[in-house]
Amino acid sequence: MSIFVYNYFDDAMADFDPRNINEGKDKELDGIIRPQDLQDFTGQDKIVANLKIFVAAAKMRGESLDHVLFHGPPGLGKTTLAHIIANELGVNMKVTSGPILDKPGDLAGLLTSLEEGDVLFIDEIHRLSPVVEEYLYSAMEDFVIDIMIDKGPGARSVRISLNPFTLVGATTRSGLLTSPLRARFGITCAMEYYDTMTLVNIVKRSANILKVSIDQDAAYEIALRSRGTPRIANSLLRRVRDFAQVMGNGNVDLQIARYALDALNIDKRGLDAIDNKILKTIITKFKGGPVGANTIATAVGEDQGTLEEVYEPFLIKEGFIMRTPRGREATELAYRHLGLEKGNINMDDPTLF
Repeated sequence: MSIFVYNYFDDAMADFDPRNINEGKDKELDGIIRPQDLQDFTGQDKIVANLKIFVAAAKMRGESLDHVLFHGPPGLGKTTLAHIIANELGVNMKVTSGPILDKPGDLAGLLTSLEEGDVLFIDEIHRLSPVVEEYLYSAMEDFVIDIMIDKGPGARSVRISLNPFTLVGATTRSGLLTSPLRARFGITCAMEYYDTMTLVNIVKRSANILKVSIDQDAAYEIALRSRGTPRIANSLLRRVRDFAQVMGNGNVDLQIARYALDALNIDKRGLDAIDNKILKTIITKFKGGPVGANTIATAVGEDQGTLEEVYEPFLIKEGFIMRTPRGREATELAYRHLGLEKGNINMDDPTLF
């Protein structure tokens, strides 16, 4: 492989973010790859087993499924499971997100359009406005909503009955949900990161759907660098496929997989350029911590919410950083990963960034 080809791709992939697959063709492919029923869903075994029971019981009784809450880091299959629930129940699903529903009238329009047994999926449900959330309480419990008409002395409340429906909520920040809202979900599912072998099966399934020939070793290498997240695994597979088609014969082997992933700045532990920048910032700028999340976010040029929702959970899970009452601290593993020695950091070394 010539160095010229590497430079060509290095420019194209310099800003590659495996978490961002919501644009253009990638979004279409994501819909094709997404499992359509619980039988095809790989991973989250306990959640899937329980959902099979709950869905079967609801169908036997001819009732709508109890309200379901999925919470966990991005990319683990919350939206996919919501679609699968609707498919398994044989009903329609309406999709929206918390920030969009800023007025009670928006919610009322959605709820009154639902047929009996339909699924309403609200992504990022923790970002619902308090006013809309209040309207949701009676809708979830009693399948009614009370709408205020007019203002002042002539104001009156009108109660509208709703068809029984299933609300499926998804959130990456379950701690931000209010207690009254959380208590109204009968089924709560905590999504976990996937192990490597489960991700290997997901990569091979996706490769088969995309008609990509892939070796077992290459699938393992992609899974190993996917941060325990199927969305990232599928995103990396598509990018590695690009390298295989342009630089090889279309077959994804271990050599081309490693080359492509290195070109994308995804290291052997699944950390990308931003992850490594966060670790280097904590160690070199703040002596390993403790340091606040807002300070870290400012230093690396990221939003604090993005830092806490996207980057931090994996870094904590893998043992690179830890949360303390005083802030975030880098662990011994972080020093070893970056090839740095604790207590022997040259704060003025320009090669660190």
